[in-house]
Amino acid sequence: MPSLKQLKARRDLLILGLLLSLLVVGAYPNSAARISVKPPAATQTLRVMTYNIHVGIGMDKKLDLERIAGVINQQHPDLVGLQEVDRGVERTQRIDEIVEIARLTRMNYDFAFNLRYQGGQYGVAILSRFPIISMEHRLYQNTREAERRGFIRGEVLIGGRTVNFVTTHLDYQYEDGRLFETQQLLAALKDVKGPLIVVGDFNDIPAGRAYQLMRYQFDDAWTAARAADEGFSYPTDKPSKRIDYIFFRPTDRVRTKRAWIVETTASDHIPVVADLEIGDGQNRLR
Repeated sequence: MPSLKQLKARRDLLILGLLLSLLVVGAYPNSAARISVKPPAATQTLRVMTYNIHVGIGMDKKLDLERIAGVINQQHPDLVGLQEVDRGVERTQRIDEIVEIARLTRMNYDFAFNLRYQGGQYGVAILSRFPIISMEHRLYQNTREAERRGFIRGEVLIGGRTVNFVTTHLDYQYEDGRLFETQQLLAALKDVKGPLIVVGDFNDIPAGRAYQLMRYQFDDAWTAARAADEGFSYPTDKPSKRIDYIFFRPTDRVRTKRAWIVETTASDHIPVVADLEIGDGQNRLR
């Protein structure tokens, strides 16, 4: 049988243990929450922008990439699709434009050139606040127009899921060329597992055949948002056409919360922005 001295020692240890437990709970009231691993959110809102930057030249004919970056930064987008981007081209002082814009916006980037021009490259690019884990570039077969065109697709890791983000720039001169390019775009994306967001300068109005073909498979963020105005994005000085779009597949459980245009003369196009809510999907990383 324990002695009185041993019983007192056990009691003192028990009291000390209780006091230490109370101190820990008081200092870290949410300690259980801190060490638990939270599952990815069921839904996530992404701010998406499409912007034809006209190689950084504004309506005042001045090259100003800081101005372009300022327009982007003011909107705080998560994903940006850029069209008409120069790298090492004589007309834009041999500047690597996507590297400079990425630096000024503090975003990750990927670039794909569709055309070699004046000793450099000219094409499309994406910016992302999240890691870009892979990139795909395709050139369209349309050679009727002098300017070669294509698209870039980035796989972006966002909150435990992979989001596919695409930007493109279609034929300016010929409607049948735009339609042909859209057919190739859709064929290339048909097996891509969602969520899939496609943005760009389609050079096509909503009544056009390229736009209508896209709408067979994709929702238009502007239309889905039921925005109050017409969303004209070109030309900047006298907007009269809606040709810049943000598309998403409704089967990917994506919906538009709101959409808007940004009034600026930093380019000959006005950027289009949308807040998209992406629901829980099947492509979470395990």
